Amino acid sequence: MIRRVHVTVEGRVQGVGYRYATRAEAVRRGIDGWVRNRVDGTVEAELQGADAAVAAMVTWMSSGPPSARVTRIETAAAATTAEAPGFELRPTA
Repeated sequence: MIRRVHVTVEGRVQGVGYRYATRAEAVRRGIDGWVRNRVDGTVEAELQGADAAVAAMVTWMSSGPPSARVTRIETAAAATTAEAPGFELRPTA
């Protein structure tokens, strides 16, 4: 079953390669979607893929790359989309 989630990550997640590591991990897991920095210092992403892959990706995002320090992660269900496959870095919002 395919699902999509919206993820918000707080902590030391900007300036540490979090978005780039997230994209690499998503591609490795076959997950589609996007990731971007937010002006409030958080990182925001949408992940779409197989249930197990999305769950594993959210678990990975709860710690992120070695230099990140995640203090909080929130997830919310999102409607699946028919966007082009792949995982993109989006501009800061």
